[in-house]
Amino acid sequence: MTKYFFPTLTLALALNLGAASTTFAQTKTKEKSDDEKTKVKEDGVMTKTKVSKDGKVKVKGKTDDGTKVKGKTQQLTPTSFISTPAAPIGVVVGGALMTPDKNLVANAVNSTEHTTLVAVVEAAGLAKTLEADGPFTIFAPTNAAFDKLPAGTVNSLVLPGHKNKVANILSYHVVPGRITAADLQDGQTLTTVEGEQLTVVKTKDTVMLRDGKGSVANVTIPDVLSSNGVTHVVDAVLMPAK
Repeated sequence: MTKYFFPTLTLALALNLGAASTTFAQTKTKEKSDDEKTKVKEDGVMTKTKVSKDGKVKVKGKTDDGTKVKGKTQQLTPTSFISTPAAPIGVVVGGALMTPDKNLVANAVNSTEHTTLVAVVEAAGLAKTLEADGPFTIFAPTNAAFDKLPAGTVNSLVLPGHKNKVANILSYHVVPGRITAADLQDGQTLTTVEGEQLTVVKTKDTVMLRDGKGSVANVTIPDVLSSNGVTHVVDAVLMPAK
């Protein structure tokens, strides 16, 4: 006997897309159903359908002249039953996701835009301090921010003899406490770990910081939360007056 995949209408009935019986001219349909099996006779074709527990649908049938028909398909899973993992909560900085379960340093080392900052922090011996409980608020200059400094400045900062100087500059970017962008107010002064102050310049759409030399840095990415503080990415290196 010739075996073939039965016509579209029969397959649709097998998938319960046409469960209701409909009478057309010269068509006789009989159907008996339960939760797992369906028997249908239509246009001289008797088919039996079985839906297994794993969602697969199998159909076998036979025409009045003895020709066998069969088909098999995978039943689609309703989207409401599809389990998808929850998206991690965090902020993407320098191509890396910064998450609140990591400390300030652990987050910073993953950013491709903060490799210079990380190197300078390590040279100054401040990594362990910034891994402590805190909390700290860090205004983190990008690589591009360091590139704005006079030629050779960055290379000189990582030299052993300049450890105290670079530590002072970095400490000027750190404020005790967890301060979010919503906490910052125009004209507010922030006392840094270095001891000098930063002045907040805030408008409806921007947050800036004025340093001790009168230069301004823009906050480009605010509120990057870590387990021991918060980071605000800035586009310039802040300098104390002394």
